[in-house]
Amino acid sequence: MSKILITGGCGFLGTNLVNRLLQDGHKVIVIDDLSSGYKKNLNNDVKFFEGSIENDDVLSECFNLKPEYLVHLAALFANQNSVDHPSKDLSVNGFGTIKILEWAKNKGVKKVLYASSSCVYGNKSMMVESDNDLYPDTPYAITKLLGENYAKFWSSHHKLDVVSVRLFNVYGPGDFPGLYRSVVPNFIKLALQGKPLTITGSGNETRDFCYIDDTINGICKVLFNKTIPGDVYNIATGKKTTILEIANIINNYCNNSSKIVFENLREWDSVHHRQANIDKISSHLGFTPSIEVDLGIKMTCDWFKKNT
Repeated sequence: MSKILITGGCGFLGTNLVNRLLQDGHKVIVIDDLSSGYKKNLNNDVKFFEGSIENDDVLSECFNLKPEYLVHLAALFANQNSVDHPSKDLSVNGFGTIKILEWAKNKGVKKVLYASSSCVYGNKSMMVESDNDLYPDTPYAITKLLGENYAKFWSSHHKLDVVSVRLFNVYGPGDFPGLYRSVVPNFIKLALQGKPLTITGSGNETRDFCYIDDTINGICKVLFNKTIPGDVYNIATGKKTTILEIANIINNYCNNSSKIVFENLREWDSVHHRQANIDKISSHLGFTPSIEVDLGIKMTCDWFKKNT
């Protein structure tokens, strides 16, 4: 089994990945500044370092443990946060990623997985990795694409094996609501309180919602199978669901009879439809998502009822 370093390992995606890796017998090291993650959710079998990926002293402690693999999840999340704090977004998602790649190169890490985002595509009808005509339209999208380009450079110039994954609207148990958090946990919180769910837009906007277990399976397939250094994979379901459908499913499972409220789209939000093409990861690595959105939302609602 391997020793794996995860940046941002106390977040929603990170804690779920940690649990999967420990279950599979790996040793896990986590660095997190706890700005949006929670140490209490972290498994006690993990070697934890509290600090920023911009801090060389903390990075030195982590990398001196000689991890073989690195999963770089740490980021300033996400679009609205980056619009409100573009300089911080660039610092963490840009300069922080450079530091991680440089440390990985100097310490002989076997492979790095960089967590990018579907938002790098901008407003596209179908989102496929071979499309080089990308239109990132928020600072977060810009820095996520920047990180992919750095990954390609470190792969080609420094011969560091780095592969990027574009994640699509991950949801599931363990994702807490908040100002800059995702639509699913925020909707569930309101629904359980019997409050109206507010949709920004018509509700006909679509997203490719991918359950956390499927996302983790995709990450592990990319991390532990042979891939081309500098390559990119979508991790998603390949299906689209409207925001109104998500709201109705959540209200149903939470027994919320309050009305759905509609507001104007946020000024920066130009992406009306988001759907991944997953042919590449399916054919190359055998990835097949298994959780339909209705079941995934039900399991997420059930978790919220027990844990919040």
